[in-house]
Amino acid sequence: MKNIFFTVVQLLVASFVFAQMPQVKVEEGILEGITLSSGVESFRGIPFAKPPVGDLRWKEPQAAEHWSGIRKADHFGYSPMQKPIYGDMRFRSPGINEDCLYLNVWRPKTLGSGKLPVLVYFYGGGFNAGDGSENRYDGESFAKEGLIVVTVNYRLGIFGFFAHPALTEESAKHASGNYGLLDQHAALVWVKKNIAAFGGDPDAVTIGGESAGSMSVSAQMTSPLSKGLFKRAIGQSGSVFNLRYGTASITEQEQQGTAFATRINAEGLDKLREIPAAELLDKASEPGAFATRLIVDGYFLPKSPLAIFEAGEQSKVPLLAGWTSTEAPYTAYMGKLYPSPENYEKLVRAQYDLKADEVLKLYPGKTEAEVIRSATALASDNFIVYSTWKWLDLQRRNSGQPVFVYIFGKPRPSMQPAYRDAQTGLAGGISKKSAQEAKEKSPEPLPGAFHASDIEYLLGNLQSNDVFAWTEDDYKVSKLGQEYFVNFIKTGDPNGKGLSTWPKTTALDKRMNILNLNIEVKASAEEFRNRYLFLDKLFVDREYKSR
Repeated sequence: MKNIFFTVVQLLVASFVFAQMPQVKVEEGILEGITLSSGVESFRGIPFAKPPVGDLRWKEPQAAEHWSGIRKADHFGYSPMQKPIYGDMRFRSPGINEDCLYLNVWRPKTLGSGKLPVLVYFYGGGFNAGDGSENRYDGESFAKEGLIVVTVNYRLGIFGFFAHPALTEESAKHASGNYGLLDQHAALVWVKKNIAAFGGDPDAVTIGGESAGSMSVSAQMTSPLSKGLFKRAIGQSGSVFNLRYGTASITEQEQQGTAFATRINAEGLDKLREIPAAELLDKASEPGAFATRLIVDGYFLPKSPLAIFEAGEQSKVPLLAGWTSTEAPYTAYMGKLYPSPENYEKLVRAQYDLKADEVLKLYPGKTEAEVIRSATALASDNFIVYSTWKWLDLQRRNSGQPVFVYIFGKPRPSMQPAYRDAQTGLAGGISKKSAQEAKEKSPEPLPGAFHASDIEYLLGNLQSNDVFAWTEDDYKVSKLGQEYFVNFIKTGDPNGKGLSTWPKTTALDKRMNILNLNIEVKASAEEFRNRYLFLDKLFVDREYKSR
């Protein structure tokens, strides 16, 4: 009798748990997600396109196939093909695979009106690494604030940005190479069609991202294909207007593709598509074999992003974007040279030649301390600050929409004892110090927020990163950043009750208004506009010469 009783109880519990599993009917079929302890509902590993394998390698993403019955959406899909480049990337996926076009959705337990604002977020990683399952991009925190959050996988490296004359000829659009960006676009189309089923408003979508994800946001704003698929945009450190990692012409990238095919003895498309994914990744990762670039392909990017933004042909939406206070350390500019005034001036003159005197006025280095400050600024501005500034400046001048600019300045706290022998890298990665590095006594980098360190703060995921010993101040800054972001996603304006005013910038302002987001929040007019105008002339001159 007792066994029968326990069996009945177990069945009742199992049926109760089963009944609690959230289900959603999308265009392709029924999905069954999971309910987290917070009450947030999560749907993971949703296919938004056919697997880009076999004959679909290096083709525009195709609509996902329908399924019968109920598809479990309780685990993340595969990560895109990539090498372990960055030590801070922790995936929750089952591994890497060419079959990688999946997205993830988080929604509040209570849907209210059923027309909630939506955030679609693109990960960073230099278009060579990253995945939508990373803890730092998790959507639970924002979902608890009444948002629908979507993270998206897109093809990377040789799989996402390989151009070749035969691919261009094969394409009905006579274009090749921007497959990763087209994946993002396909995900936005999927969201437009299906997000209402989750309780989201398809007409209230914000796209966001950090680093390569931020570059992706600016690229989606540039492309005519994505117009009307989002209402607002958020960029954290990066845009397509980059001095070093900007766009390339289709001709240039086709030439690289031809050279790569010759290098690996695979001249025809059939042979290229027959190469196993792991082998292709290995070959493309060899030094000098392949460089990932976004491409002015005549289709996704019909002309250069600069030309499109200058003509006011981009998506005219409110933009919130900014950068961290110390995107790159001084060593990214000085290399292994000691930061002496003599070494610094020599480097500047070698790099800038006739413009060196102007650079030394804008980035002076007459003392060691001054060299460290200026070399940090030069490394950061060339790496990613200028490109973000340029994007904001073009949008506020040529869109009729406001921009909201920030600098995130909160340094991470000390690492936990288990990581005392580790160090942070240029793009936020964590690596173990070598014996030589541990002995070196070069001056410490400037304190500040390094590249990618803002992600956990602004997306509300500090607790997911156990490397750092987070403090009460860290959680305070994270809460402030989240509130500003959530307000912007909901209304197009980050300001709200109890928050310091974040002034917008429009075409009428002579300088951008910048919110310094730290323990103390303060807004002021931009301080280094002259530096960015100098770099702007270099960028624009180069762009016009390449047309």
